[in-house]
Amino acid sequence: MPVCQYACGSAEHMMSRRGFLGGTALGAAAALGPIGFGNAEAAESLAQASKRVLVIYLAGGVSQLETWDPKPGTDTGGPFRAIPTSVPGTHFCELLPETAKQAHRLAVVRSINIHENSHSRGRTFMLTGRKEEPAFTYPHLGAVAAKLLNKGVPTGLPGHLHIFPARGGGGGNRPDAAFLGPQYSSVPLADGSPPAGLLPPTGLTSAADQAREALRQKLDRQFLKSRRTAATEAYTGSFGQAEEVIRRADVFDVSREPAKLAEKYGTHDFGRHLLLSRRLLEAGVNYVKVTHTNYDTHHENFDFHIEQLGEFDRPFAALLQDLTDRGMLASTLVIVMSEFGRTPRINDRYGRDHWGTAWSVALAGAGIKGGAVVGKTNANGTAVTDREVHGGHLFHTYLQAVGLDSTTNFYPDNRPVPVADPEVDAISEILA
Repeated sequence: MPVCQYACGSAEHMMSRRGFLGGTALGAAAALGPIGFGNAEAAESLAQASKRVLVIYLAGGVSQLETWDPKPGTDTGGPFRAIPTSVPGTHFCELLPETAKQAHRLAVVRSINIHENSHSRGRTFMLTGRKEEPAFTYPHLGAVAAKLLNKGVPTGLPGHLHIFPARGGGGGNRPDAAFLGPQYSSVPLADGSPPAGLLPPTGLTSAADQAREALRQKLDRQFLKSRRTAATEAYTGSFGQAEEVIRRADVFDVSREPAKLAEKYGTHDFGRHLLLSRRLLEAGVNYVKVTHTNYDTHHENFDFHIEQLGEFDRPFAALLQDLTDRGMLASTLVIVMSEFGRTPRINDRYGRDHWGTAWSVALAGAGIKGGAVVGKTNANGTAVTDREVHGGHLFHTYLQAVGLDSTTNFYPDNRPVPVADPEVDAISEILA
């Protein structure tokens, strides 16, 4: 796939062929780590009792000036107005009219400085809470959530799912679990579809399928007698999980939702993906990441934000209302993030470039204090003037919002590795 015409041209905006797993049942099974399973009743119980995390990732770097921290009337502000929200005194950009009505459920952090303008390094910092290190890899938030939020109630579904556009958007299955192991890696859902090749071929009878599975298990047992390793056990276990996912294939079918509700989310890709994310979380998945692309607006920033945020605004507001109506928002942490923001300075192509120095994220649900605004930038958005934070502070905040102790350790190879950066702590002002 070619690079989007408004992107910076880096490899971040190229399609990864490896993300599609070869289109085989074997590849699909391998993508599904060996997590436990159960039935629909257990999933419903988990949905009511457990905490969950939903990350809405605006890939490429959404502009804070066209979303959460508008600066109208300044040399950097651009053409859009700031509009009032449901929180007195708090204003969003006019491109978010429906989201503005949900501001009382949101907390906005307007003072992020990650000192980083690289797509890959910015993404690493925001999703792991650590700066990228050449000699060590930390697990992404999704892997940490899948491991620590799993209460032992089997659901029949993986704990870490990534929904992304069918073409582009930085999707695919990355080594995002690090030392936590492949069972906590993300399972990619291109265009929200179950992994390619997961369902059995048309015409395959149940008896033939059972005989095929029995033969596979027999061969596996023989192989494992002489070649058992952690990798082969994970690989073998993934087949069992794939079989269970087939039994719960209805979870991926958004057409089962009432037409009126589906209309609120919208029929375009992002709306469908958000609706699917809610179905997955309700079914017991611990963590879902939904990627919306592409915000890398080096030219025609304003036109592209009209288009992109036009897709984002209504479905996002519908999601918050839907989660509230179902009683799920109190146990679901919703995060809207990017790898960085956009430059306050408008370039000669009417675009904004990469900017990790002073930008914003929004959060809602779980242990988040709705209506809170933390941090401040100066009059034209070029610098943080109050409560500067970075990805490490946010990582602590995410974990504590869902009731986890962010000060504990993992123990890969029997050595302690802090779950979150021990040099910083959570943003307490937005924790309820």
